[in-house]
Amino acid sequence: MADAKTKAAPKAAAKKAAVKKAPAKAKKAPAKKKPAAKTKAKASTKAKTRARPKAIDTGRNALLAGLGVYGKAYDQVLEQFANLQEQVDEAQTRLSERRKQAEDLYKSLVKRGTAVEKEALKALADLELDSLADRSKLEAQMKKAKSRFDDLKTKFGKTA
Repeated sequence: MADAKTKAAPKAAAKKAAVKKAPAKAKKAPAKKKPAAKTKAKASTKAKTRARPKAIDTGRNALLAGLGVYGKAYDQVLEQFANLQEQVDEAQTRLSERRKQAEDLYKSLVKRGTAVEKEALKALADLELDSLADRSKLEAQMKKAKSRFDDLKTKFGKTA
């Protein structure tokens, strides 16, 4: 009997310990929510399968928009390059025309200079520079001529 008492004491302690455990209500609530979670998961997978093509299209459209920007920029660069090339061609054409005009003007100036030189040489030949060099002789002749003129003037002045 003493053995029975010692064996009974641990059972009572075990029953008391079991009574002190937390209530089982907390476990029941999550069990009820599991089916709802499964329906949400099914709905989200359906939404994912519906959203996937839309996301792919959106991504593709974004890529195409980026390519469009690149293409437009490339076209603008080509257009600007073509305009710049036209301007360079026009400038070269004007430059070659001006060079031709300058060459023609230079040739005409050389021609005119040659004509002026010939006229100047002819005029110098007509001036007889040798006689002009003897200026003192000319002055002496002028004095002599003036004195003769004065003599004639006095002769005719007295008779008149």
